[in-house]
Amino acid sequence: MSRVFGYGSLVNARTHDYTNLRPVHLSGYRRVWRHSVLREVAFLSIVEAEGAGIDGLLADVPPQDWAALDHRERAYDKRDVAGQTRHDGPEGPVIVYAVKDVAIAPPDTAHPILLSYLDVVAEGYLDHFGQPGLARFVESTEGWAAPILDDRHAPLYGRHTAPGAALTDIVDGLLRDLGSDLLDGTPARLDALRSHPEI
Repeated sequence: MSRVFGYGSLVNARTHDYTNLRPVHLSGYRRVWRHSVLREVAFLSIVEAEGAGIDGLLADVPPQDWAALDHRERAYDKRDVAGQTRHDGPEGPVIVYAVKDVAIAPPDTAHPILLSYLDVVAEGYLDHFGQPGLARFVESTEGWAAPILDDRHAPLYGRHTAPGAALTDIVDGLLRDLGSDLLDGTPARLDALRSHPEI
């Protein structure tokens, strides 16, 4: 059975039903915030970076579930990184998704990071790696100068989970430490994004 390496929302087990979840380290890559012509908002991706590495979650994906996962990650290309992963599971293919090389660019005001998406990712890292792991997630990710759209009151990210006060306090503290530019999620701004199918 092939496995997927999750380094963003897939680290949050509440967003999928895959099994045999276990921490894994991927060498030779760095995590980045990206947007592309295929998405209206920014998402996480990876780029090759000598000497770098990121933590993530390895999960078994049944053969019949790959089509649905490919659709979920349709703005991404697939690659096998089995030779660059370190984990305690059996050997075999390890699939990772990276944003397609189609008009990729850093996020901007028109393509912000969704706070609802960031909450989901942070929750996953806290679940599986604790606060030290969440800190490593921040340190090993580029692009934090991107604007972040506060959509918690009306989440745009389709797989959002209702974050508790403890999680929101942690995420808000991280954003303060990073000096992030938080955009107000006005109804007009959220409705404009919500009208696009690719968020």
